Amino acid sequence: MAEMRDEMQAQMLQVYVCYATPEREFLRPMRVEPGTTIGQAIEQSGVLVEFPEISLVTQPVGIYAKKKTLETVLRERDRIEIYRPLIADPKDSRRKRAAKKEAAAQRPA
Repeated sequence: MAEMRDEMQAQMLQVYVCYATPEREFLRPMRVEPGTTIGQAIEQSGVLVEFPEISLVTQPVGIYAKKKTLETVLRERDRIEIYRPLIADPKDSRRKRAAKKEAAAQRPA
């Protein structure tokens, strides 16, 4: 019986589920069965209980900063990331910084 349990443990995948807010971070190492999807691992991790504001319908997820679907099958050592919505549009922020820098360059010294 112990041999069978050891064999099953050896077949399990080590993965990590992470999520962060400005105040807190969540990083949970987990062992999951081969064939487990991102969505299944997120549910098993407990992150949705600790952060009820997470909506997997609207928030993208990924593995090592590459967006993936909830149906993506996990591999050994994958780090599942749940992304928060952006507060500011990056393109608008870049334009504002460029305009500010240009205005500063045009001012007489």
